[in-house]
Amino acid sequence: MDARPAPDGPRAALPVRDLVKFFGVRCAVAGIDLDVPAGSLFGLVGPNGAGKTTALSLATGLLCPDQGRVAVAGHDVWSDPSAAKALMGVLPDGLRTLDRLSGRELREFVARMHRLDIATARGRSEELLVTLGLAGDADTMVRDHSAGMTKKIGLAAALVHNPRLLVLDEPFESVDPVSGETIREILHRRTAGGGTVIMPSHVMGLVETLCDRVAVTAGGRLLAVGATADVRAGMPLQQRFLQLVGARRMDGGGLSWLDTSSGSD
Repeated sequence: MDARPAPDGPRAALPVRDLVKFFGVRCAVAGIDLDVPAGSLFGLVGPNGAGKTTALSLATGLLCPDQGRVAVAGHDVWSDPSAAKALMGVLPDGLRTLDRLSGRELREFVARMHRLDIATARGRSEELLVTLGLAGDADTMVRDHSAGMTKKIGLAAALVHNPRLLVLDEPFESVDPVSGETIREILHRRTAGGGTVIMPSHVMGLVETLCDRVAVTAGGRLLAVGATADVRAGMPLQQRFLQLVGARRMDGGGLSWLDTSSGSD
């Protein structure tokens, strides 16, 4: 386990070099270097404000960095965005969709944007609807779906063009256990076929059981990266994470008023 990446190689699905981003005087991403191996299910964990979402927004071209380079299959995300983004499927944080389209229309629209022919677009859309349990509401506008259904619609849109790289921000959030198991199977199938999945999450147990590699971030920096078992260092990922980020523990005096309910005699 090491916070430094290995040298660039043909097995790096997403090489990230010296990535820096400021918002005013605040440094959100402070010189991240990272290689995400092809075929990996890569977890990204960190406290709120650690820079996870910003780093992934930079890596997928949603934000422009102040410094650094990211490439997908040799295509620079900012100097060659069309080629790089054609190889990605992204489920972003705070998903916004064309919510006056139906779920079926949205998936077909995304597929056509990726230049799939009509027959392929419709066929894949229908398969995803059935697999993710959305077929019964396929013609309902996205705006009328529940949070969990909207999450699954976003996942289907990210998958429909069969991208080489999937970047999925909290793909299990608001999703029921049955659908969650289906999503697990989809992600494992994707990586078994040579695709790569990057998954930021706050759910340590999920990352520990699902991801074969993990990076721990705090303060816009990488604290550790490597095989999940190596990063864990013989302890549960939750415990190791708290150790790495220097989690503050409550002591004595703070919030002492919580010890007695206002309804107590």
